[in-house]
Amino acid sequence: MFFAKHYRTFLVLPVTLSIAAIIALALWGLRPGIDLAGGSLLQASFTSGQPTVAQIENVIKPLGLGDVRVQAAGESGFMIRARSLSNDEKNTLEQALGTLGAMHEDQFTSIGPSIGAEILHKGYVAIALVSLCIILFIAFAFRQVSEPVSSWKYGVIAIITLVHDMLIPAGIFALLGHTSGAEVDSLFIVALLTILGISINDTIVVFDRIRENLRHMSDSRRHQNFAETIGISINQTIARSINTSLTVIMVLLALFFVGPVATKYFALTLLAGMIAGTYSSIFLAAPLLVLWEKTRK
Repeated sequence: MFFAKHYRTFLVLPVTLSIAAIIALALWGLRPGIDLAGGSLLQASFTSGQPTVAQIENVIKPLGLGDVRVQAAGESGFMIRARSLSNDEKNTLEQALGTLGAMHEDQFTSIGPSIGAEILHKGYVAIALVSLCIILFIAFAFRQVSEPVSSWKYGVIAIITLVHDMLIPAGIFALLGHTSGAEVDSLFIVALLTILGISINDTIVVFDRIRENLRHMSDSRRHQNFAETIGISINQTIARSINTSLTVIMVLLALFFVGPVATKYFALTLLAGMIAGTYSSIFLAAPLLVLWEKTRK
């Protein structure tokens, strides 16, 4: 009964966050990493003393390497991103850094722009194919549900919730990229694909309970308001959804705070997507079903 009265109120939070994410993406966009945009990444640490970012930038500037970004990594390490460097340019860069103290090369990666564009293109294709498969699967699974909302509409609403679930981490990274220089890489695409699979689970659980309750009412020839049926379905599934999500969220929190630096942003993406997916199945998907049914009337 509470859901039937306040289903429009539940839409405020996901819609507001989605609009904020779209604004952040429009203003700042996502900063592609080396493996998406191409270029070179040098990760080095200084064993004797630790220069500042400004000192490293002053040493690199006269080398004529173009736009070079320097970021601190750990207590004595730095990550230096630049365009694709030749062997001579790499050696010159290391010699210049050596003037600041004893330096050790931890990692060097160089990827051409064509490879980065190919990875990005395949990521877009993968996300589009997964979304299409989800629509087809839900439309098939709910083919016997035609009243009061057609089966294909469940699939469309599921995709709307998935777009929301991907918008939230994308908006967060647009903000982080603007404030702290955070970049997205192939792991970010992997995290989005993982979010697609995890987030749809809660939504389908709620939809499936709605289907069972509608079928039960049809068999018993009872009449009940569609919004009330959805409210009952949410009450029957909300504890399971939250408990399942909490176990994953606790693991991701541990990975983010005590895990390696290389997986921090990956864990953050999954964490944002998990939280967004958990509440969108309740506060977005279900209210949209009711809104669509009332609009049809």
